[in-house]
Amino acid sequence: MSEQVHRVISVGDLMYLKTLMGPGDSNWRLLEKSFSGKMMYRGSEIHIIGEKPDVDNMVQIIDSLLDIITKQNELSEQEVALALNSPKERLIAEEFDAIQINSRGKPIRPKTLGQLEYVKAVKKNDIVFAIGPAGTGKTFLAMALAVAALKRKEVNRLILCRPAVEAGENLGFLPGDLQEKVDPYLRPLYDALYDILGFDIFQRYMEKGTIEVAPLAYMRGRTLDDSFIILDEAQNTTKEQMKMFITRLGFGSKMVITGDITQIDLPPDKSSGLTTVTNILTGIEGIEFVNLTEKDVVRNPLVQKIIRAYERLEQSFLKSSE
Repeated sequence: MSEQVHRVISVGDLMYLKTLMGPGDSNWRLLEKSFSGKMMYRGSEIHIIGEKPDVDNMVQIIDSLLDIITKQNELSEQEVALALNSPKERLIAEEFDAIQINSRGKPIRPKTLGQLEYVKAVKKNDIVFAIGPAGTGKTFLAMALAVAALKRKEVNRLILCRPAVEAGENLGFLPGDLQEKVDPYLRPLYDALYDILGFDIFQRYMEKGTIEVAPLAYMRGRTLDDSFIILDEAQNTTKEQMKMFITRLGFGSKMVITGDITQIDLPPDKSSGLTTVTNILTGIEGIEFVNLTEKDVVRNPLVQKIIRAYERLEQSFLKSSE
């Protein structure tokens, strides 16, 4: 049995403690649920009692959360869950400067070690492939990096595209002109840009042609110079489409390709361009592949459990088919 210890954290400002607790003490309950010892608060002090390794870990987590509170005067349940999942990674990521300030004045920065490596890869290379499950920030971080490059005048245009492939359902006939027909496929990209830029600034950029949001088919025959180009949902490209897209890269441009190879919506007779390109381009200077995992999920903590459950099912299926 490990040594029992009693550690006291002096918060100082009662408002910080209230923020740490969360609405209806929701954050505090998350912390208590993950801790095998006893936690309590008295005045502006937090008392942590238990076995030494567990107490040391919880002290580190609470210190990192208090640091977040002092920087941004708020703390979300998501941030508590992230700190509980990987406190060391969270501390490393928090040291990274904000990529961009969003439309609500909040900093956008990598929140896990995997995301930190992803951001570094984009800064270092001309082409980056980000592969990982839903909720790992692949597209959102790429958007934030693109907007930051645009504001620093490192590029003149931001080009975002997606393959127009339906996710397992037939939408049938869609009314309207061509842009209205493809808008449903591009809606997630619009939503991310609204959050980063705000609607008014986004609209101005769109009207000037500084930001272009288009389906993948619009890329054929173009050479994209001085641009930050993002291809989202790249698992739904064919081999031919992937080759067509990445060869659009012009001078002074960066390209980020994101996708989740567990969510391919192509017909069974079509191979995904994202699964085949790894073998073709790995090892080429200026191109980097970043693999994100469920540890990098920054949505509801339940999403991590869902991803793990599906991975276990896929592994058992592969074993049974051997």
